[in-house]
Parts: sequence; structure tokens; C-alpha cells
Amino acid sequence: MKTSKIILVTLLLPLLFTSCFEDLDDNPISTLDINEFVYRGLDSYYLYKDSVPNLIEDKANSSNFSSYLSGFNSPESLFESLIYDRTNTDRFSWITDDYIALEQQFDGITKSNGMEFGLKRYTTGGSNLYGIVRFVLPNTSAETNGLQRGDLFNAVNGTQLTISNWSTLLGQDNYTLSFAEYNDNGTLATDDDTIDATPNTVALSKIQYTENPVFKTEILQVEGENVGYLMYNGFVSNFNNALNTAFGTFQANNVQHLVLDLRYNPGGSVNTATLLGSLVTGNNTGQVFAKLKYNRQQQGNNFNYTFVDNNNGSTLNNLNLNKVYVLATGSSASASEMVINSLDAYIEVIQIGTQTVGKSQASITLYDSPDFTRSQPDPRHTYAMQPLVAITINKNDDQVPAEGLNPLIEIEEQVNNYGVLGDVNEPLLAEALAHISATNKVANTPKGKVSKTVFDSNDLLPHSKEMYIEQ
Repeated sequence: MKTSKIILVTLLLPLLFTSCFEDLDDNPISTLDINEFVYRGLDSYYLYKDSVPNLIEDKANSSNFSSYLSGFNSPESLFESLIYDRTNTDRFSWITDDYIALEQQFDGITKSNGMEFGLKRYTTGGSNLYGIVRFVLPNTSAETNGLQRGDLFNAVNGTQLTISNWSTLLGQDNYTLSFAEYNDNGTLATDDDTIDATPNTVALSKIQYTENPVFKTEILQVEGENVGYLMYNGFVSNFNNALNTAFGTFQANNVQHLVLDLRYNPGGSVNTATLLGSLVTGNNTGQVFAKLKYNRQQQGNNFNYTFVDNNNGSTLNNLNLNKVYVLATGSSASASEMVINSLDAYIEVIQIGTQTVGKSQASITLYDSPDFTRSQPDPRHTYAMQPLVAITINKNDDQVPAEGLNPLIEIEEQVNNYGVLGDVNEPLLAEALAHISATNKVANTPKGKVSKTVFDSNDLLPHSKEMYIEQ
């Protein structure tokens, strides 16, 4: 019997490790081959390599390397086994079997119905969720159907949203959304307020969509001085010109103050983050904006990002400010936090809102090619990895704390008073304008019901909250 079991395993192994993935040239590739790419890539670049026993051991140069790789039935399982402290330290590295879709996302191209949202629990610790519309993208199904910021919803295709089903329901290309409404139950207190279902529904459809992260710009006035307001929703290098143009509007209107709204910005390109910092200041060209520190093996890649004075040869419309107001929340991550942390070493940064995510690490796309770059990737599959490879710190070597950056003025978005983005009465912006009008003054914003956001629309894209290094 013992002999029979050994023969059976021997016969099964070739079947287990010749499963085919994205087949681009009709030649199948084995799981074992892709597993080798995963191991070698992490062994070379992973930020926390020296904390992972199987990477410290350098199995790639051992006699049992193939046997080790064969112990994992998918590239994903091997990848996860090599991630350090997934719960606390590295919450952000990931692997994909479709780097084409990844590249499109980095270019700002995703499938979208135009509804950007946050999800909240009905009760503390409860599993049922309701959603609130944060903003609506132009020329989308959501805009066509009249959705607005502050709209509430609780179900998809008649099914109540929960902790376990929300991503499946809201991740569909087509679905019917059920609206809800806020009920104050006739009292001024908020602890008895409820979110009630309504019979109203709307059908939404996703399309391939290119989002301009420069969502809204306004010129406001406070005590005779011009204030520029910019809602910026992602650091996407394809839209650097649009970002520079927005600052051109501020420059032309001689703004003396700037409110930078990053409350829903999950991050993106480090290069674009440096550009944004340069647009805000303008007086520090050539000085260190941020530093990248790699693992022990990749010290030669350590790099200093410096303030710039141009955008691909075009003059920057910088504002030469010595103070900036930043609206940030628990949905502000990576490159957004990098901008706050890096500017804080040079100018006064007044952060308003709630604590940010706490992600100071940067990632890079590793392809299955001789040097792990986009040049000559293995044509037989479309796997790629996006591991954390470096820590970002400011010129003073300060990094963003793991628990996030704390605001100077703490204020949460109110479920029953979301306000209009860019309007002087929107609660977070009102706080900034009050501080501008009289230093340390607090706006007299009516108190409403607040509730922690547990998920948001960016979480439908597992790699959205990234700060990535462009090769």
C-alpha cells in the first residue's frame, strides 16, 4: 500500500503543476514556473525580506528549491506565505493574474458606474451595512440617473448589504440599487436617529471609464482674500497636465490660501505626489521632497525625490505658499500621506478631518522578465506582483506612523449633513475657511450624526490604496 501511495502522488504532481494561466502564445506554463517568478521577485525586492524565514534561507540557491515551490498549488498561496505580518505591518502587497488591467488602473482606467461611496454599519459590531454616496463621476450611469452626494442606500438587487456580501453585490457590472433615507425621529439628539429603507430604486451600469482625478476646483473668498479649493482624488501621472492647469487657475486668480481636499484620495504615483508638493510651494527646487529607502539587497536603488520646477518641460504654476490646508480622512492613504508628511518638513500643514490610513511604504510592479521590468515579460501568462519595496520618509527622516496621521482639527463627515463639495458650508471645508479667516478659529458647524466608514468604493479594487514607483 505504501508503494501505491507513492506512485499515485508521483502521477498526480505533473497534473497539479501544469495548469494553464493566461495563455498568450498557445504554450502552457506551469504553476511551478510562475511560483519561481514569485519567489525570486520577492527574494530580490521585498521590503521585509529579512523578516521572512523562507526568504532569509535563500531557497532559490538550495537543492530542494523545486520541491519547495511544488508545495504551493497556486502563485497566490506562495505569495501569501512570504508576506510579513499581513495583519499589521504589510497590509498592502498583492499579486495579480492580469497585469493589463493593473496598468489600466494606474492610468486611471477602470470599470465604473460613477458612484463613489462609503459603507457604514447600522450598529457597532453589526454585520448589516448601509452606503452613502460620496461623489458622482461625470458622464456615467450614476450621473444620468441623478445620484447625488449624500444619497443613502442599503441593498443591491433586493439583498441587504452586509460585511460578507457587499463586494460581490457592488462589484457587479449591472445592478439595481435600493435607496434609504435618514430619519431623525423628530428629535434634535442623534443617538435615536435611524437609516430606513425606501421603495425607491435605480438601475446602474458600469462602463470602461477614465477618471480625471482633478475633480473640482473653486475660487472662494475669505475676508477679501482668494482661497483656492482643489478636490484631488488620485495621483495619476497621465493627468499631471490637468493638475498643473488647475494650479494655473489658482495662480491667475492670485490665491493667497489653498485648501487641498484629499479626503477620498487613496494614493498613486510618487512622481505625481512630488509634482503636487512642488506646485504648492515653488521655493524649494532641487531640495529633498521625499526619500525612498529599499531593503538591504537593493540599497543601490535608494532615491531622493526633489522638488521640481517643471512638468515635462512645461513651467509649473506653483503658488509659493508657506501654509496649506489639507482635508484628509480614513480614506486618505499612501501618496496623500506622503504629500502631507513631506510638505510638513518645509511649510505649515493644517490637517483637517480624521486620522489617515497609515501607509508610508511604496510598491513597484514586478513582471516575470529577466530583470523584473516590463521589458520582455514571459508571454505565456499575465501574472505580476506589486510588493512593498521601499519606505518613504521626509527630509527629516520622519515616516507616516502605522496608525496614520492625526489632524490638527478633528471633524468627521456627518451622515445627515454631507454638504456639497466645494461649498463654503460643507463641514470640513467650513473648518478650513474659519481657520483662514482667524487663525485657530473653529467653524460653528451644526453637529450631526457621525459613523465610521468600514469600506469604500476604492476597496473594490484590491490595489487602489497604493503608492507606486514608476519605472
